[in-house]
Amino acid sequence: MKYYIENEKVVFNDHYQMVKATVTYDTYSNTKITAKRFAFERGDSVAIVLFEKETKSLLLTNQFRYPTCKNNDGWIVEIPAGSLEENENPQDCVKREVMEELGYKVASAKLINTFYTSPGGATERVFLFYGEVSKNDKIEKGGGKADENEDIQLVKIPVSEIAIKIQEFKDAKTILGLQWYLLHQNNN
Repeated sequence: MKYYIENEKVVFNDHYQMVKATVTYDTYSNTKITAKRFAFERGDSVAIVLFEKETKSLLLTNQFRYPTCKNNDGWIVEIPAGSLEENENPQDCVKREVMEELGYKVASAKLINTFYTSPGGATERVFLFYGEVSKNDKIEKGGGKADENEDIQLVKIPVSEIAIKIQEFKDAKTILGLQWYLLHQNNN
């Protein structure tokens, strides 16, 4: 099956972009569909399920998220995450983001999966990692970057509480990451 993209153009360009195109694609009944479609161009991101060995806790962030205000949330707890810069390696990016947000140095991070956040409307992919740190790996303050107006709080949740607390989370990448943890790593 094939698809064709025509007349692709940026219709909104600020911090993020909105792109509009005419797409034609093959159908399962051997015909073609032509339609106008929009895509939210956010760029790719990284996220990490981060385990602190001594406390047997997962390290998360709590921060203000404007889009969640529509549903009266505002601040939500998430796994550490951030946007990939142009030509940046995802593993380097996730280490940078953990340092900026939490102040921990991550020696290595294992890629768990790569997935789309909302394939019907956004081009963003998330590179989801797993990593382990020690209390001694906390070498900076964390809290986010002031020049990006970030104000991030470190949240430690004991792994013994994850199965109960997972239903409290509102962020899809966090839920996915924590479910992966419960299935694959919960013997720590």
